[in-house]
Amino acid sequence: MPRYFCRGKSPESDMVTSKRNSKAKSPPAKRAVASARRVFTIARQAIGALSQSLGPDFEACVALLRAIKGRVIVSGMGKSGHIGHKIAATMASTGTPAFFVHAAEASHGDLGMITGDDAVLALSNSGETSELEDLIAYTRRHGIKLIAITSNRASTLGQAADVVLALPKAPEACPLGLAPTTSTTLMISLGDALAVALLERRGFTSEDYKAFHPGGKLGRRLMKVSDLMHTGAELPLVSPSTSVKDAILEMTRKTFGIAGVISKGKLVGVVTDGDLRRNLSTDIFKRTAGEIMTKSPKATHGNMLAAEALRLMNEWKIACLFVLANQKPVGIIRLHDILRAGAA
Repeated sequence: MPRYFCRGKSPESDMVTSKRNSKAKSPPAKRAVASARRVFTIARQAIGALSQSLGPDFEACVALLRAIKGRVIVSGMGKSGHIGHKIAATMASTGTPAFFVHAAEASHGDLGMITGDDAVLALSNSGETSELEDLIAYTRRHGIKLIAITSNRASTLGQAADVVLALPKAPEACPLGLAPTTSTTLMISLGDALAVALLERRGFTSEDYKAFHPGGKLGRRLMKVSDLMHTGAELPLVSPSTSVKDAILEMTRKTFGIAGVISKGKLVGVVTDGDLRRNLSTDIFKRTAGEIMTKSPKATHGNMLAAEALRLMNEWKIACLFVLANQKPVGIIRLHDILRAGAA
């Protein structure tokens, strides 16, 4: 007799399908978070290994870069090249003259940008990037110092370099093990470490940083009182013997709502709207600025950060501060000047 088979799924098939559906129903957000955490874990472990591996080579690299008379020329290809751009920018903004030269363009004329006073910082995870070959040969031929950042000391780049900053062996976070992820994280971390070490070795200050960052929020936060104060003919100044009427006229002309009272060139008091109100009487115009002024007024100096001056004005509940040098008024700054400049 013919045998008839059910064309339905077997119990085993149902179990496999159920598992697949369960996996497929796993929330995408959770899978994404798990993937991100895996990347962070790999990166954290790799950076830890890099930190532990630092030693004489890193010290030699910092000493070499500090001693050169020229600039740091950073070069690389692909993702290493993108990291090189960032390293050069960070160094340049923290007191170490640096710029990026594209490894491929170097072979077509850009080698002329590199002088004997410079040092080359070449990035290549494998150390066998073919586009770096002409750059390596150029440094060897002209006695230009070469620093390598690579994971392979025995590579062409590693063997040619004067100093090798070796990256620890670490898996790329990409599940295929192909896309530069962990290796580029290590390179950028090492570049930051070099920039900071050189910054400290140079004694780089916030003043130097401001000079390189005049624009943007960082530059505004580092503004000084001297950058914003009003000077010269703008200063509202009277003498102690100036009549109250003339003091009011000076306050009105200069629009600060205040007049500084000076004696022998030094600030001895101020006349404010509050002083006028407190001394309001029928004989006020018979009096002098010296008679109604507030003595020993609050003041600041030109080197104070504008943000600090703003804090003091808020604390003292005043809108203006005279700026003194050797007790003599050299400027005046308003609360609104600081807020308008975005230095708060």
